[in-house]
Amino acid sequence: MPPSVESIPTHSSNELGVHSSYSNEGTAMETSKRQVLGISGLMPVRVESFEIQKKRALKQLRSKQAPIEKYIFMAQLRTTNVRLFYKIIVDHLEELAPVIYTPTVGTACLEYSNIYPFLAGPGVPDGLYLTKADHATLCKTIRQYRPFPSESAFDPQIAVISDGSRILGLGDLGVNGMGIPIGKLQLYVAGAGIDPRRTLPIMLDLGTNNKKFLEDEFYLGLRETRPADEEFYETVDTVLNALKTVYPNMIIQFEDWSSEHAFGLLEKYKSEITCFNDDIEGTGAVILSGAINAIRKVHSESNVEPTNHRIVFYGAGSAAIGVAKQIQTYFEKEFDIPEEDAKKMFWIVDSKGLVTLDRGDNLAQHKIYYARQDNEEQQYKDLMDIVNYVRPTALIGLSSTPGAFTPDVLGRLAEINEQPIVFPLSNPATLAECTFEQAMESTDNRVIFASGTAFPAYTIASTGEVRTPGQGNNMYVFPGLGLGAILARSTVISDNMIYAASKALADSLTPEEQARGWLYPSLTRIRAVSAIVAAAVCQESVNEESAQSEEIKAITSHDELVQYVSERMWSPSQDNYGSDSLIALQKSSRI
Repeated sequence: MPPSVESIPTHSSNELGVHSSYSNEGTAMETSKRQVLGISGLMPVRVESFEIQKKRALKQLRSKQAPIEKYIFMAQLRTTNVRLFYKIIVDHLEELAPVIYTPTVGTACLEYSNIYPFLAGPGVPDGLYLTKADHATLCKTIRQYRPFPSESAFDPQIAVISDGSRILGLGDLGVNGMGIPIGKLQLYVAGAGIDPRRTLPIMLDLGTNNKKFLEDEFYLGLRETRPADEEFYETVDTVLNALKTVYPNMIIQFEDWSSEHAFGLLEKYKSEITCFNDDIEGTGAVILSGAINAIRKVHSESNVEPTNHRIVFYGAGSAAIGVAKQIQTYFEKEFDIPEEDAKKMFWIVDSKGLVTLDRGDNLAQHKIYYARQDNEEQQYKDLMDIVNYVRPTALIGLSSTPGAFTPDVLGRLAEINEQPIVFPLSNPATLAECTFEQAMESTDNRVIFASGTAFPAYTIASTGEVRTPGQGNNMYVFPGLGLGAILARSTVISDNMIYAASKALADSLTPEEQARGWLYPSLTRIRAVSAIVAAAVCQESVNEESAQSEEIKAITSHDELVQYVSERMWSPSQDNYGSDSLIALQKSSRI
């Protein structure tokens, strides 16, 4: 017979601390602390430093060849020693961001049901898995998620939620998409210093339409197809209401939902709860930032007036439309271009060709805004034909079609423009429209380039000059955006707050970075950049009167606001890691 509730053993706060991945210090735990916790003799006697622990972990990590092996190693470390995990991530972000997030997370998601049982020890949750249920049941389930049992006072400040319906460019992965909310929140911690104890990764499992997974004996999600829209929106509404009931001040970030649902959810909830969609708004903001610096660069170096740009988007999903609208807002705000005129600076291309109102098919709602009416009944399917027709100054790819930007297309762009702007933004690298090397070689090294995934630097053979490609990584924006909204205690995340984040990022480059022709700052400065972005978000929240923090409202100096933000970033070295903090332990001890 199963044990009764009364017979289930309870645990002292010390015992919970031993088994908490946050409290665990492993071999860095002082002898006196081990004695208080009653674990003397349960590990080797040597007390190590934080740095030695990090050095050993890095040695093990770097000995692994396959990126997925590195991902699994880091996942195991995260679920056993959170602070050591983030010490390594923060100190070596450029090396490890591709391991814990794109591109490796794409592989991890494809394999998630196969590797999940081996990512953590028994009873250690890696996230919250929700399914359709009534409000009361959902609230109970949400409250059960306590990954750090000894840290019960730390309610989540931010959640990343997905239904797994459109993971990166990989399609419907169902519950296997959980790697995305987990990875995203790791970047919030590393990039903006949000306390890992106050993050909540959520997978809303509503089934999958992926036949391969439905027939896979190891697939861990619901083995049913996705519901119709009426049931879908009703379920999501119940889930969001439950989340706000349990955690009324928590920010919710939507991540990797199908295009039609992504727009629908954002439109429905943007003014009701503190939320945003990183695929639509975050991607748009970070690409806008790179576009701002690209527009400034070609204006100063090639005399291309900002008002004369013609921008072709290859791809017409939620991210593409979100990016286009962000860039359009920039033209409207900075150059006083009327909306209708600014809208005409964009041409959208989907799998059927140039999106026009008279193409003869039933356009998805989100495509209609940019559908052309000036094509004089001519339809264009081939990208080269579209380039010849539009003569674009910029080509932006969000199609998940590898190699779509062929050498011929890139070469034609270089014939039209002295400095063609090319942004192949699809993730992972295997789905990118072109590589940096291809873009350089096809444009006589004149391309202004940013990608969605990391590409290696390129050496110009004739001069030996090394060019570093820009990466339009959402990590430049969403951590600071989330932190700013948290600190301001904003009731909404408005379009103007997102625009302020983008402008702040564009202006965050150092003189040295500008001299190198970079479009984005170095990732090694991510926390400093996030502080600037968060401060801009806080200021805009105050301007809009959506900020509830009296401390934020009282700060009038930009520099003071940046300092205020920086001082509130969580650090892996805080909370007496590896030190003899007996007082705190003795206060919580029951022995």
